[in-house]
Amino acid sequence: NMSSRKGLNGACSVHEYSGSFMGQSAHFKMTSVCGHVMTLDFIGKYNSWDKVDPAELFSKAPTEKKEANPKLTMVKFLQVEGRGCDCIVLWLDCDKEGENICFEVLDAVLPVMNKPRGTERTVYRAKFSSITDTDICNAMNHLGEPNRNEALSVDARQELDLRIGCAFTRFQTKYFQGKYGNLDSSLISFGPCQTPTLGFCVERHDKIQSFKPETYWVLQAKVNPEKESSLTLDWDRVRVFDREVAQMFLNITKMAKEAKVESVSKKEKVKQRPLALNTVEMLRVASAALGMGPQHAMQIAERLYTQGYISYPRTETTHYPENFDLKGCLRQQANNPYWAETVKALLSEGINRPRKGHDAGDHPPITPMRAATEAELGGDGWRLYEYITRHFIATVSADCKYLQTTISFSIGPERFTCVGKVVTSPGFTEIMPWHSIPLEESLPHCEKGDLFPIGEIKLLEKQTNPPDYLTEAELITLMEKHGIGTDASIPVHINNICQRNYVTVESGRRLKPTNLGIVLVHGYYKIDAELVLPTIRSAVEKQLNLIALGKANYHQVLEHTLDIFKRKFHYFVDSIAGMDELMEVSFSPLAATGKPLSRCGKCHRFMKYIQAKPSRLHCSHCDDTYSLPQNGTIKLYKELRCPLDDFELVLWSSGSRGKSYPLCPYCYNHPPFRDMKKGMGCNECTHPTCQHSLSMLGIGQCVECENGVLVLDSTSGPKWKMACNKCNVIVHFFENAHKVRVSPETCELCEAALVDVDFNKAKSPLPGDETQHSGCVFCDPVFQDLVELKHAAMRHPMHRGGQGKRQGRGRGKGRRPGGRLNPKKPKDKMAALAAYFV
Repeated sequence: NMSSRKGLNGACSVHEYSGSFMGQSAHFKMTSVCGHVMTLDFIGKYNSWDKVDPAELFSKAPTEKKEANPKLTMVKFLQVEGRGCDCIVLWLDCDKEGENICFEVLDAVLPVMNKPRGTERTVYRAKFSSITDTDICNAMNHLGEPNRNEALSVDARQELDLRIGCAFTRFQTKYFQGKYGNLDSSLISFGPCQTPTLGFCVERHDKIQSFKPETYWVLQAKVNPEKESSLTLDWDRVRVFDREVAQMFLNITKMAKEAKVESVSKKEKVKQRPLALNTVEMLRVASAALGMGPQHAMQIAERLYTQGYISYPRTETTHYPENFDLKGCLRQQANNPYWAETVKALLSEGINRPRKGHDAGDHPPITPMRAATEAELGGDGWRLYEYITRHFIATVSADCKYLQTTISFSIGPERFTCVGKVVTSPGFTEIMPWHSIPLEESLPHCEKGDLFPIGEIKLLEKQTNPPDYLTEAELITLMEKHGIGTDASIPVHINNICQRNYVTVESGRRLKPTNLGIVLVHGYYKIDAELVLPTIRSAVEKQLNLIALGKANYHQVLEHTLDIFKRKFHYFVDSIAGMDELMEVSFSPLAATGKPLSRCGKCHRFMKYIQAKPSRLHCSHCDDTYSLPQNGTIKLYKELRCPLDDFELVLWSSGSRGKSYPLCPYCYNHPPFRDMKKGMGCNECTHPTCQHSLSMLGIGQCVECENGVLVLDSTSGPKWKMACNKCNVIVHFFENAHKVRVSPETCELCEAALVDVDFNKAKSPLPGDETQHSGCVFCDPVFQDLVELKHAAMRHPMHRGGQGKRQGRGRGKGRRPGGRLNPKKPKDKMAALAAYFV
């Protein structure tokens, strides 16, 4: 008898039903949040890069909790739903982040809930690892309390990362982007975890660069046990690095005519079934064998979890609890055509007890919780689910057993060996065939003392090879080993160094550092190696874990760590010349970068357009740099000038299917009017008479967002359009019109500005072969069929100007433009697994 409705924020549903709670009848409300309710940030003025010394961010700058996504109005939504409730049961993810969100929810709802009578308990915490009936009912019957210490450890990590990361990032971004034009990264970021992660990649790069190949020689012998068969033997010395010594061994062995069998040994060997699956191993396999980046794999795993297909995907544990229903999980998979036979055989013959792994005390290992098909999950979702399921079945399967035969030969005084393997019981390799023992040529039956004729003996010349660039899987292993990040944050740190253009992902998901990444790491090593080595972050992570366990004081850990990094920051600032010397070698100064584009309003010389991120204009004569909107193209706008400062206007465009608007480089960086903010183009400028301003080209209020105004794009003809100056709404109209002008008159119905349209006689869609018409885009019946609403197609996140006070020519309250919304639509595994594991 459940009823469902949308909450006031439109994103979260509320489900209501009646039942019993703690032995009493109760009315239940069930709802959700979207990740963290709150986020930590500096208070207003400390968010200005220009007005605040980054050193102040370590201690002086106060922080505050802000809504993580203000548009969701999550706090208000929780308060509306929580008002008048007697009890709250928290069902957040059962990890430290989930525990932190518990207290964010409590901060919002406890003030509006009914006050408890006496010592009555009102706050409960449900602990669960998967979204199955059994797990949910079990959690409801064993409710606990939220863990304040675990939540505090997350608060500490957030504050450390915010203060340390922002201080270093702001300083080095401003310093280096103010000097060099081709860094090709919009942010020269530093992160206490991100930087050591980059350090691992650069360390491998340095080993590759400094590697000097050495020549070595290998003695290879072949014997002929039968007339038409040959057997290749491995030299027991493996290799020698001296050519003359190698030649001596060749000469000695060539004197022998036969190879003598010295020993034959047979051993039964076991290849152990895998340990239960934890997050780090899942991410390693996803990257190395399934070709998925860690961030992408984690997103898919989270989706599979919320849909109930797998257990909680963030866990460090590789050991199943004693009461874990292994058979129940296995029965779920009995009808899948890919592994039905294996599962049924295990259920009838009895499962094997999984190997004893590591119990981290958090969640059970990642396990499939219900059956699924490829059609249900599709693409990457199915591939990850299939791997998780095969891994689980393998953990309760038998070990793989094989017979290894080793024959030892002597040719003269030198010893040679050959090894053969024959599988006696495939065990878990049936379900994980990429782990199977490779088929090898069968060895001849022989005994000690047998003689075989020698087919050939030769010397092979080879060279040592440099190591390859780190794969994501290898990087994850290093991060886990050195305690950099957590199972949840490892994918985020790897994704960050890719997005910042510090590394590029090459074939085989190998991470190759860019020039910028290499110079940064070498610079840190030169100034203070601890900024990039994993040791200091590993020590901080241990302190954070002690907070979570209640063994360390939150404030003391925070104060001590910030004091260390504050001293390091001051030393870094004083020694920045050391890193700058490295930058000078790899990057060009601003004055020598870019192409001349538009004239400076002060000196009237050409400023250079620097296209590398962040794109900007630089006047080498005035030594001034002007930031521009990102993620689009910039070109000169008809050589027109701003009436306020005489700077030549430029036109920003996101492409033929996107938005475009002119802007004055000076006004964009130094707003001329009080109601304008930094980062506004001419489509938001409130100049009363400039022909490019919002005042002259604004038509009406945006049909979707509250603050936006639809502004005519005067450069868009003959495919005319107007675009919102806040969101990505575009209205196409009057295609093939000769001229479109905004009239000073307004619509009587909706107060939007009227438009005057001139068509060519041959292409006029106006009735009665008319070529000219004036009217309201929203209300005029003649215009309505000529208008279509779309969304701007963007390859990158839409640039947004500052939020100014709404100006314009009326509010456009009338009918929505016709037409449909048209947002842009986004566009043999076994062998891959085998290649990884072999």
